[in-house]
Amino acid sequence: MDTPLTARTFSELIDHHATRRPDHIATHFNERQLSYSGLQQQRDSVATALQGTGIGPGDRVGILAKNSDRYIELLLGVTHVGAVVVGLNWRLSAKELSYISNDSDMRCLFIDSGFADVAEQLIDSSPSLTQVVVIDGSTPNWPNLDGWLGDTPPGNSATTPATADSPALQLYTSGTTGNPKGVVLPHRAFFDPWVYDEVANMAWNRIAPEDKVLLAMPFFHVGGIGLAFMALRAGACSVIVPEFSPAAFIDLVPAHKITRTFLVPAALRAVLLDSRAANADWSSLSHVIYGAAPMPEALLLEALTLLKCKFVQNYGMTELCGTVVHLPPEDHQPGSPRLRAAGLPTPTTELRIIDQTGNDVATGEVGEIIIRSPATMLEYWRNPAATAETLIDGFIHTGDAGYLDEDGYLYIFDRMKDMIISGGENIYPIEVENAVFNHPAVSDAAVIGIPDDHWGELVTAVVVLKEGSAVTEAELISHTKDQIASYKCPKRVIFTDELPRNASGKILKRELRQPFWAGRERSI
Repeated sequence: MDTPLTARTFSELIDHHATRRPDHIATHFNERQLSYSGLQQQRDSVATALQGTGIGPGDRVGILAKNSDRYIELLLGVTHVGAVVVGLNWRLSAKELSYISNDSDMRCLFIDSGFADVAEQLIDSSPSLTQVVVIDGSTPNWPNLDGWLGDTPPGNSATTPATADSPALQLYTSGTTGNPKGVVLPHRAFFDPWVYDEVANMAWNRIAPEDKVLLAMPFFHVGGIGLAFMALRAGACSVIVPEFSPAAFIDLVPAHKITRTFLVPAALRAVLLDSRAANADWSSLSHVIYGAAPMPEALLLEALTLLKCKFVQNYGMTELCGTVVHLPPEDHQPGSPRLRAAGLPTPTTELRIIDQTGNDVATGEVGEIIIRSPATMLEYWRNPAATAETLIDGFIHTGDAGYLDEDGYLYIFDRMKDMIISGGENIYPIEVENAVFNHPAVSDAAVIGIPDDHWGELVTAVVVLKEGSAVTEAELISHTKDQIASYKCPKRVIFTDELPRNASGKILKRELRQPFWAGRERSI
């Protein structure tokens, strides 16, 4: 019987598996495979090289790269010397990345060679950034990772071992409401919520060493790196792809006998739209975890029918290191009202719904969701005002609107800021989006409020149609009236080819609203 895992830091985790299953494959990337003992050795080599450049506890080290086995090795090496990994969203512009580079005071940056031009701009604009290392290939100005590591044998690199409360990762919020904030997550956030027996007994979370976990969501996102650590905690094998593509997903699942993965709804939608999906071999899949953005019910039902595996919805946020609420597989039944629920709080999560005065609301009443968890962030990096506004008495104030039913299931209505007020009525876009999405011609949809002199805001649906399908504005509005109250139904429909999304798959409603609200002082 395997020794129970007691690790509370990344280094303790890898040491545990390197001792107990040294030859078990930890990572598979393209044609490369690395065992847990090999992963430990690579971690120590990275740590030794970092110490040689003066990187130590509390220093920030950036990674601007797509998913790979080297990303995991670097993350483990950086945290092994007590430094903090800043995961950079490679989809951002150079200007946005420069902001993060300066805000974090990163001293060292690891990059894919394809981001060399961006790195040039970062090093020019970031006084603290003095070292750039290229993970793959080479560039004229900076060393390649293998050359930088050299032949120096790894030593006892963790001269100042991290503790459970030490900062490990600094992940930046998407910045949908302003400049991104650096969420500082401690080592314990990746362990403490999962070490209790009652949590381990949640079957969906019980990954075994024999599992094959496909890591397709970006590591700069808490959902992507969160699943990576779920696999590492279990001592399982992670099959890593640089970035998600539906074609690769369809090929990799049968090729590697993938048992588990995590997908955002936009990625799942892309798989379903691929013509090969209907005839693909999904037999190895046991669980698909989804989250990070609202899942339209119609899309979920289509996925359940096609993939024929267990589905688990995760609700959380970067500030809570990912999952704090889950909708288990047994609640994924066609026709069940719980398909629209976020689910049940995990046993280590304390969840409340409060009104504007901070008092708990009645069962079934909508209010703001606040959450206390062992995985709570330490702070927003160098932003005490934002930290104090979000983290109050140990509770993260999520900014999400929702309610609890009589069985304790959480239902998300929307971001509080996305709520539409029309004619004095509060309207939550996700409810309207579900009604719109149920039309067979609709491929994607977002609902926003646009200014209206009479009603204050006009409920407006922005819709992408399925290829070869057609529906008129009047027909779509009529369709929603059969499902929700008339005052909630769209009064206008705008057809478009694509909805803007951030790297997490979340629709950027700010971009959709901006043309309509430009020049106005929003006072409703």
